[in-house]
Amino acid sequence: MSDYPEYISEKRIPVPTPEAIVEGGKAHFGTFAEPFRKLNLIDCEKPCGRWMPDCMKKSRLTEWEAVELHLKEGILVSAVYNTGPLGFSIFVWYDKRSKKISSWRNIVPVKKAKVASQLIDDECYLKTANSEYRITNDLLRGKARAKGYSEGKCGRFALEVELTRISPPSVVSIPFGENKPLYSEKDFLKAEGYVELNGERFLTDECSVGIIDDHKGYYPYKAHYDWLTTMGYLNGEAFAFNLTRNQSTDQDAYNENLIWKEGEAFPLPPVKFFREKRSSPVWEIRDDFGTVDLRFEIDATFLMPIKLLVADVYYALPFGKIYGFVVDTKGRKYVVDGMYGIGEDKTTRM
Repeated sequence: MSDYPEYISEKRIPVPTPEAIVEGGKAHFGTFAEPFRKLNLIDCEKPCGRWMPDCMKKSRLTEWEAVELHLKEGILVSAVYNTGPLGFSIFVWYDKRSKKISSWRNIVPVKKAKVASQLIDDECYLKTANSEYRITNDLLRGKARAKGYSEGKCGRFALEVELTRISPPSVVSIPFGENKPLYSEKDFLKAEGYVELNGERFLTDECSVGIIDDHKGYYPYKAHYDWLTTMGYLNGEAFAFNLTRNQSTDQDAYNENLIWKEGEAFPLPPVKFFREKRSSPVWEIRDDFGTVDLRFEIDATFLMPIKLLVADVYYALPFGKIYGFVVDTKGRKYVVDGMYGIGEDKTTRM
């Protein structure tokens, strides 16, 4: 720990990854160096409390894998979800030129949404009459591929990209309770390929990057999280950060906040999100140690509310520009004024 400031918990320093995230019914918690070979969260003993029968565990487990891309012309958020009774894929394209959002959502029964069991050699896949999406993972070797299309009210969208890791991955298991894990792996990657919207093809270039976000967890009955990320090039070098505030039982020891640079990753302390009201066009994100001080100015927001008998979800995905700075564990300050950001404001009752 001598190489890290006092504000970084030793639990935020990556350790060797166990074979399985759950052993003997108990989840491992912490920060890990490589992808898990076995993400067997379904083997947790009573992750939702003694009152929840084992037959209900699967319905409480939320899973998704997202691919986020940053191109010269725009930003893509895409994913395959498996949550509660539903599975779905989404493609959300933010055009930097017009500041407008185009979106596609494809819903299926949960059994028809395949989310990768792990990121070493498995894939996500979802197909409907008007869409198909496949995310192929080879992240033990730092590789992945995303290919798909969707048709709807916004026209026809397609993508095909090859992804290659730039920096060490962020692999965490965060406790939401005594044996209630939230697992997340996030990778910062070089992107090569294209995105296409209604016949207009956007090719990647030397500055095109992406993030893969893999996520499996047992959320509380009432849950909320805020998230902000940026990715791109800063001072001629690949750069990104990830900032999340969720319901971790120990924010200092268990979070997924970090800075990525080429070949390096630096943990950040817990952060808090501030806004005057939910619809505010400006967010502020800060920590208690002067290492994160950001202002997120929103240009457009994709909203995806879900209201069912068994679920009530508020989901906002804003796009805009970020101003301010972050500081790594070596004391280096990165001013990110004008970099594009993606946020999430999500509240669920499920």
